[in-house]
Amino acid sequence: MRAVLQRVSSAGVEIDGATVGSISAGLVILLAVHKLDSDRDILWMAEKCAHLRIFENSGGKFDRSLLDTGGEALVVSQFTLYGNCRRGRRPDFLDAAGPDIAVPAYEKFILALKEMGIRVATGRFGARMSVRIENEGPVTVILDSREA
Repeated sequence: MRAVLQRVSSAGVEIDGATVGSISAGLVILLAVHKLDSDRDILWMAEKCAHLRIFENSGGKFDRSLLDTGGEALVVSQFTLYGNCRRGRRPDFLDAAGPDIAVPAYEKFILALKEMGIRVATGRFGARMSVRIENEGPVTVILDSREA
């Protein structure tokens, strides 16, 4: 499982001009599922996203997590994070899970965050979305459960 986390002051996702999910301060989590991901990958990623200390304390140091701040999460599926660009000029997506694997994994990830008490908004899996991100800092982190 691979994710790009962006610390935001607000964010939202629209489909066909209608807002389907939005958050105030927290994290936008662009999430891709690998074709070989297991429940271990899903839970590792959810725990890491919830507990990663990338929010500043009163002294300006990264010392607070999403859970510590009471922040929200906007989770957006993005299989293109598994685009392999090593050969040619067009990425291949052979490592990205197909919908039969990715949809349940995406839903389990969202449920895991909710069970930790995080308010979660989402896009719509497989839809063409417009994502508005007000990156705070800016702070952007890339996580990969296969490199853990």
